[in-house]
Amino acid sequence: MRQPVLFGVRHLSPGAAWQLRRKLDEVKPELILVEGPSDLSDAMISICHPKAKPPLAMMAYTKESPVQSILYPFSVYSPEYQAILWAKEHACPCRFMDLPAGVFLSLQRRRQVEPDRERTTTDSVYNRLAELSGDEDHDTFWERRFEHWTAEDGYEQAVSEFGRQLRGCTMGVNLEDAETVIREAYMKRQIESAIQSGIAPERIVCVCGAYHVEGLESMEPMTEEEVRALPSVNCSSTLMPYSYYRLSTRAGYGAGNKAPAYFELLWRAMEEGNLEAATYWYLTRIANFQRQYGNMTSSAEVIEGVRLAKSLAMLRNDTVPCLQDLRDAAITCMGHGQFSEIALAAADTEIGSTIGELPEGISRTSIQDDFYRQLSQLRLEAFKSDIAKPLDLDLREKLGVQSERAAFMDLYRSMFLHRLRILRIDFAQVGQNRQERATWAETWTLRWTPEAEIQIVEAALLGDTIASAASFALRERAEASASISQATEIVRDAFLCGMPETVAYALGILQGLAIDEAAVDEMARAAEQLSILIRYGDLRRLDPSPLQPLVSQLFVRSCLTLPSACNCDAAAANSLTDAMERLNTVALHHEFLEEDRWISVLLDISDRDDLNTKCSGFAAAILLERGKIGEELLSREMARRLSRGIPADLGAGWFEGLAKKNRLSLIARLSLWRQLSEYLDTLDEGEFRRALVFLRRAFADFSPKEKNDVAENLGEIWGISPLEVADAVMRESTQEEKDLLEGLRDFDFDDI
Repeated sequence: MRQPVLFGVRHLSPGAAWQLRRKLDEVKPELILVEGPSDLSDAMISICHPKAKPPLAMMAYTKESPVQSILYPFSVYSPEYQAILWAKEHACPCRFMDLPAGVFLSLQRRRQVEPDRERTTTDSVYNRLAELSGDEDHDTFWERRFEHWTAEDGYEQAVSEFGRQLRGCTMGVNLEDAETVIREAYMKRQIESAIQSGIAPERIVCVCGAYHVEGLESMEPMTEEEVRALPSVNCSSTLMPYSYYRLSTRAGYGAGNKAPAYFELLWRAMEEGNLEAATYWYLTRIANFQRQYGNMTSSAEVIEGVRLAKSLAMLRNDTVPCLQDLRDAAITCMGHGQFSEIALAAADTEIGSTIGELPEGISRTSIQDDFYRQLSQLRLEAFKSDIAKPLDLDLREKLGVQSERAAFMDLYRSMFLHRLRILRIDFAQVGQNRQERATWAETWTLRWTPEAEIQIVEAALLGDTIASAASFALRERAEASASISQATEIVRDAFLCGMPETVAYALGILQGLAIDEAAVDEMARAAEQLSILIRYGDLRRLDPSPLQPLVSQLFVRSCLTLPSACNCDAAAANSLTDAMERLNTVALHHEFLEEDRWISVLLDISDRDDLNTKCSGFAAAILLERGKIGEELLSREMARRLSRGIPADLGAGWFEGLAKKNRLSLIARLSLWRQLSEYLDTLDEGEFRRALVFLRRAFADFSPKEKNDVAENLGEIWGISPLEVADAVMRESTQEEKDLLEGLRDFDFDDI
């Protein structure tokens, strides 16, 4: 009985791809059916486009959130890819024959709800085979027995028998086997349909995993009624560049191999008809990498490596060295017995950093087209690499260039990268230390991964372009904002993305939230962020004037509520002094704010005795810095706050607040340290211990030089050598002093 040719393969197998092409040359089929979603056959035209460069991957994804996706990757040595190429070269019809992508996505969703708890059998069989053969792992077992098979006959039968035996050991154990049966019944239907169309069975070649050969031989085809009963979800598909790293088992790809770049070397060697060439290419690439990075590797070591690898292969009755033999030889001859010496070279040679390419307009969503178009316009294509690269941006206008785009190239790059950040596309990571200050300089780290492409495709649910998708994402976040700080962050992000309409929209949300009650520290933080945007608005070519009324509103509300908020405990005082510092910075930078109002608030807080003394001291420090408190007033306030009738913790707390600013100015005022010394002399032992808690905290942030300067002042006041005081302050504490300080742990700091 005439039967179609069922050619079993292993995905990503150069040996299978080479044997398949030879089989196709022999059969000269009228139709090639390839394992893959049957509704994605149109992608074959793009897959074998002259400018398309593997590795590539077909991706199907759901059209509704949360996005689910499935990937079908190809390398240059994938049997499926070579079957598609052969079909194009010989004008032979070719199509995929597996379940439609929407069915796969539906089944994937069900597996997530009902996970397979027994999926270990196949791996167990692989491990046992490697153990029995004495090989390190299944990849080595497969390479020795199948990748090096160059004989003209026997391969097809051997691989099919391997799949049949594996199936006998595992089929019927895992829940996923039910899906396998469904797939095989559907593929059998596709085969039968091709035969019924008038194509002779023997002129049909079916390329499928070796595991499926027996199923396709014995399975009954799926009926029309069963096809209609298949679950499915609405989905779209695209073709995307992939990388060798993602094809490797190291990245978690179950159908991958551990060394995709090495297997490409093996494929090229097969194409040249010289399998041994892979041995020389592997070891010379290791040596070349070592030399490029300053590690001396001689030609003699390479020659010895080749000899050793061949000897190791002979010990295993292999005709040519496999990857394990080559690595062992490289470790011995070039790594001096240590894998760590050649680890980077091995990773480069075995896995590599190859990323596929697709010409513009080939099987992409509109947002992908927009991404790649901007990547080209912004001259960022060189950063589409599997290796992380830094990018420093200067957002200022470049003078002496001929076009506006060139003058603001880095600014446009910044906007584009910030939009990717909003969409959570992991192509670029911003250096947070610079960005938080929003200066003219930004530092980014760019690294391309296939996950970034997937994230771009998923963003298609938000918009047709990067800009529209980022705008939609920001508007969604704005509508979900529940606090001033959240809304302010969105205004800032929209500003950095260069989206004035989105800034206005988020600003409206923020204004609505600002009407409600909010903590002073939250309003101060929001005012500070908006203030930064106003100051650097011209740098980003955006009009910051719409932000000014809101900054005024937040500033006035903060001024009204700050005094009462300062009636607080020590824990809250820290956040309030930070808020006061932010508000003071905002007031200093903008003339449209009422400075007199701010000074009046600070004077009120500084003078009052019913507020937290740390807040009062910090208010005095700001006034001193602004020149609103003179030497006489400061001395009088010191005398009032540090007097015998004031509890020690209150006086020391006030000094702690004062010492948070203007340290050089304070250190220069000898009268201040004389008053502090006289005050401490009036305290009894209990009061001194209590004051010491605050004084230690006040001086904790002083630099060694500042502490030394304070010691010199005290030495002059006490009439002793400043060096003696400095030595006493700076030297290691004695055990008695340590015991004294340890006793301070008994204090309840939350009540102070």
